[in-house]
Amino acid sequence: MSKRWYVIHAYSGFEGQVKRSLESSIIRAGLEDFFGKILVPTEEVVEMRGGQQRKSERKFFPGYVLVNMELTDETWHLVKGVPKVMGFIGGTGDRPAPVPDAQAEIILNRLQTDGEKPRPKVLYEPGEVVRVTDGPFTDFNGVVEYVDYDKSRVKVSVLIFGRATPVDLEFSQVEKG
Repeated sequence: MSKRWYVIHAYSGFEGQVKRSLESSIIRAGLEDFFGKILVPTEEVVEMRGGQQRKSERKFFPGYVLVNMELTDETWHLVKGVPKVMGFIGGTGDRPAPVPDAQAEIILNRLQTDGEKPRPKVLYEPGEVVRVTDGPFTDFNGVVEYVDYDKSRVKVSVLIFGRATPVDLEFSQVEKG
């Protein structure tokens, strides 16, 4: 039998603790040969606070932990016995189903590509209404026309004296409104 990816449902906010507890339980039980990687899928995001860029991590599957393991009765009971684990996702109550290989590859590729460049914490879409918070157009509302995530800029159409005027702003100068 070979190792496959399984999804564990954990208490939200305790994913890191579940990962650490599972790793120590595996070592205590001497089952290292049956387990591969244990992942909490996160991505690095950038947000502006007080005029400074701050990087933080955001989970893109909150409440879930990915485990690469060989499923046996012993490994199944070990995972189920870890504190803050509610169970496996998929399959039946006594026999969890592995994540299809194609989906596992998509998730693993997303983990690798997101490590290259952090994403903004707030995502904007064309047609969305935003409020300008900084600059000469402070407190004006506008509609997003174009978003450039590479340069962290957004083009907003602001109504000035009854005419729509396009204004090029940084992400830190607007907020969703």
